[in-house]
Amino acid sequence: MLEIVLLLNQCFTENKFHKNLKTTFFVFTLFFFSIILLGNSQTATIKGIILDVNNNPIANVNIKTPTKGTTSNSNGFFMLEIPANTDVLVEFTHLSHKKIVSTFNLKNGEDYEFNPVMSASVEQIAAVVITNKRHREIEGIITLRPETIRKIPGANAGVENLLLTLPGVSNNNELSTQYSVRGGNYDENLVYVNDIEVYRPFLVRSGQQEGLSFVNTDMVQNVDFSAGGFQAKYGDKLSSVLDITYKNPYQFEANADLSFLGGSLSVENISKDSKFSGIVGLRYRDNSLFVNAKETETNFKPSFADAQAYFTYIFSSKFQLSFLGNASINKYNYEPETRQTNFGTLSDPIALLVFYEGQEKDRYQTYFGAFKGTYFANDDLTLKLIASRYHTTEEEYFDIFAQYRLGEVNSNIGDEALGEVEFSRGVGSQLNHGRNDLDALITNVEHKGDYTINDNRIEWSLKYTNEDIRDRLIEWEVIDSAGFSIRPPKTTPANEQPYEAYSGPLEAFQNVRATNYTQINRLQAYAQWSKRTTLGTSDVWYNAGVRMHNWWVNDESSSTKNSNQVVFSPRAQFALKPYWEKDMLFRIAAGLYYQPPFYRELRDANGIVQPNVKAQQSFHLVLGNDYSFKIWDRPFKLMSEAYYKKLNDVNPYTLENVRIRYAAENNAEAYAYGLDLRLNGEFVPGTESWFSFGYLKTEENINNQGYIARPTDQRLKFAALFQDYVPNVPNMKLYLNLVYNTGLPGGSPSYADPYDYQNRLPDYKRADLGLQFVLVDAKKQFDSGWKKPFKELSFGFEIYNIFDVQNSITNTWVRDVYTKRQYAIPNYLTPRVFNLRTTMKF
Repeated sequence: MLEIVLLLNQCFTENKFHKNLKTTFFVFTLFFFSIILLGNSQTATIKGIILDVNNNPIANVNIKTPTKGTTSNSNGFFMLEIPANTDVLVEFTHLSHKKIVSTFNLKNGEDYEFNPVMSASVEQIAAVVITNKRHREIEGIITLRPETIRKIPGANAGVENLLLTLPGVSNNNELSTQYSVRGGNYDENLVYVNDIEVYRPFLVRSGQQEGLSFVNTDMVQNVDFSAGGFQAKYGDKLSSVLDITYKNPYQFEANADLSFLGGSLSVENISKDSKFSGIVGLRYRDNSLFVNAKETETNFKPSFADAQAYFTYIFSSKFQLSFLGNASINKYNYEPETRQTNFGTLSDPIALLVFYEGQEKDRYQTYFGAFKGTYFANDDLTLKLIASRYHTTEEEYFDIFAQYRLGEVNSNIGDEALGEVEFSRGVGSQLNHGRNDLDALITNVEHKGDYTINDNRIEWSLKYTNEDIRDRLIEWEVIDSAGFSIRPPKTTPANEQPYEAYSGPLEAFQNVRATNYTQINRLQAYAQWSKRTTLGTSDVWYNAGVRMHNWWVNDESSSTKNSNQVVFSPRAQFALKPYWEKDMLFRIAAGLYYQPPFYRELRDANGIVQPNVKAQQSFHLVLGNDYSFKIWDRPFKLMSEAYYKKLNDVNPYTLENVRIRYAAENNAEAYAYGLDLRLNGEFVPGTESWFSFGYLKTEENINNQGYIARPTDQRLKFAALFQDYVPNVPNMKLYLNLVYNTGLPGGSPSYADPYDYQNRLPDYKRADLGLQFVLVDAKKQFDSGWKKPFKELSFGFEIYNIFDVQNSITNTWVRDVYTKRQYAIPNYLTPRVFNLRTTMKF
């Protein structure tokens, strides 16, 4: 045992954490199995899975004896020690199910498996049946079903793909798993997996570089999402929180998903004594299907792969230890060859023809490990201790030389040269060079507590974080137009070549060089209180809490070596369920939210770290209503939320593809307001579908120059998720994912002043369709033949971008040497693509 502790200490103190990660996995696996083999119970034990009438596990069931108690976990599993050789009365109670009472008399050391089935009971609270999902809705949290996440088609299928069908959540790049919420940017969203905060790569510049999201959908048990006004127990970000719960297995199961985009495999099991459980997932993704369909012809060799594991060992009814691990290696080798983009009008068609030399080689390696110990002191008090470490090494190396021609296109129908460039308006070349390296090590230690007294629930936490960042940034770009080198914009004297002679020094069009060694230490704490009670004839829920965040920055290369700041964030929520004939629920949330700067927010446009950057501040006010009703004797719900945000100490940024560049100054203020609507229900019997609509307006005022649209000002959004089946062939399933977003501000040259250049990209329109034929499922099992081993088996195909819409994410700017005009040539995203897919479960 001492050796194990020493090994853990070594792994959590050395910078080369990932080299010891495999050893840690191995040692702890041996440790767990040793406990299983050596353990010898001194009392009788009852264990099992609590199920409902549909054979689904029930979480949070209270199991009590006169002297002890426990609760079932998220997979319905429980284990309870009772005195041996005597009659013991055991009660199983749950808020929305009928109570079960049983008497047990077991021998000393006996393990008895008991799997009760609880039937639903009608618990009348304001004439509405209260379920766990309804409790989450009272708190303003949207719960998504993992089954839906795994079925819905998308270029990046998964949790984030489904989030984009919700109002207020946007992303105009189907190859990226990042998203903006209600006017925020990609860095303003919290993501938790089993109470543990997870991180994204730092250097990614485009969606096709990203690879895999951290969240493995095969391992997901529950998904909760809040788009604003969230509780104090969630961290310090301005926009949203995504709270993922991974499975605690209760039986053996294996899942496989194979397609032209890659594949995934997960295996889960539980030991015979139900103390040790684990789930392991492997994934591989290849974006070639999408990238090779774009306008640019390339030699593209991506390799995105990861492995995840979640293990839990139950030492006793009071203590359990969990481990979450992830290892991800993403390689991106990109060698462009040629590109032709046609644009302009029917009367004046223009084409950009580009020939490339060179290549880009990127590599992103991340290793993550976390231990969580949970101690159930009694039925009312739960204590947790969490330790985690995240290590990422990222490399971006590129040298790409491009020679282009901008010219007029032959538009004579019937001509052999139709579509070819006949006359060049401009010629030029461009050389992009980059040598970017980043090494980040993030360590967290956190204590959490949860105490219930009467109807009051009190939660608290204390967390320490150390962030060690080592970063080298070298990027430059040289542009040559008609044989003349283009100098940097906004420099004096101006370069008017070839119209006026210029004898000044040659300079790169863009040149960024920086080396940073940055240490950030953080101390965070929160305390919150919540209560469910009645107010007159209505049911109400209160929540109030406050967060504290103290951070200090130390950067060796900065003129300001150190900075120490602290903020306090009060938050409150209130929900009311009146006793009306119509099933209505009302919510209000308000709070002062801060986002202390992460490393990327400290780095300015020249790559230099500015330690004195303040936390951005946002006041949230959210008003919500849920209206449940029935149409065609089937359940429907209309969810509405109106919100307003007032932001101060804003750190302005530019957005190019998915790359965010901050000014590293708190020289702006901003606001955002909007309305989110979602109607979901059984439009087709037995399936859940929804339609979403969102309106947003967000503007910022930089240096008191006046308000202009922010880079995320997605004014209108419409989305639909629709599930159906063929009436005469119910095993043929259809899944449709529709998204329409109005254009974002953008597309201007990277150096342009947004006050001089306000333009919007075209509207983003996309429809993805999945057709799936189910051979085996829960309702259709086989006792013999080749289908016998399968619990589920399906085959199908998917069509991405059904209508082949040309969506663009950025523009390439080319100058016409004759007219002095600059043309914005759109950089299009993926066209229509076909994919074959099969899924299976054993």
